[in-house]
Amino acid sequence: MPCIIIFESDEMRWFVASLALFVIISLSPGLACADLAEAKVVTESDAAQRPSLPTPPSGPVPSRKSLKALVERTAKQYGVEIDLVDALVVAESGYDPRAVSPVGAVGLMQVMPETAADYGVHSVDALFDPQTNVRTGVRHLKRLLGQFGIGKAVMAYNAGEGALSRHNGFVTYPETQRYTHRVLSSYLRKKGVAPYSLEARELVGIRLTPAMANASARASGRVVRQIDPSRLRLRIRPTLSKRALDPGLHSSGPDSKPMFELQRLKPRN
Repeated sequence: MPCIIIFESDEMRWFVASLALFVIISLSPGLACADLAEAKVVTESDAAQRPSLPTPPSGPVPSRKSLKALVERTAKQYGVEIDLVDALVVAESGYDPRAVSPVGAVGLMQVMPETAADYGVHSVDALFDPQTNVRTGVRHLKRLLGQFGIGKAVMAYNAGEGALSRHNGFVTYPETQRYTHRVLSSYLRKKGVAPYSLEARELVGIRLTPAMANASARASGRVVRQIDPSRLRLRIRPTLSKRALDPGLHSSGPDSKPMFELQRLKPRN
């Protein structure tokens, strides 16, 4: 259903910005308000402008043994626990130095090119080099650990520091929940600590739960959908006189009417 907003008077123009959020939620049952900012609005122009993903190089791939040795050396060099870096690499790429995510994260530690640039790596091709990739990823992880502690740093590595801030220090995205559970439970078991114990919570700074391992948008009641505006159709019609549309003149009370009403139009055949 195409999104058609019909303005019946010029006085309604000021109302558009605040109404836009309400329109999408009204026509998308199950879309949580808290997740609206994270929902991706997909259009044909967006798809056309989306850059192509990095192309991995050809040639022989280093053995897992040599890659694990690289991870251990780099973790020691930057003073980050080997068990934590190892658990993160397993979750990120399964020790595949040529892994590329759907959003363009590259290599063993799935480093985003934009993040790599913060650490002086400006070539996407360079991120396919295991040594460059692990060094960049470990440096980034170390910075997050210094800011947030173990548990929140793992969440921020997956979802970003902005998401951690928006979610008040505990990211609720199902993907991040599963990722965090996988990394931290592996890390804790390597240290001989039960993942759901008080000791684990004190060590990583957050409480792991079995529900995190199987978190899903529907199970948590937070459904995030991709919204295509071309499928929405809406008429906005004032219910009051033009004079009453002025918020400063509009009175409220038991007999008052809403200033606007939303009418859902029939879909086109």
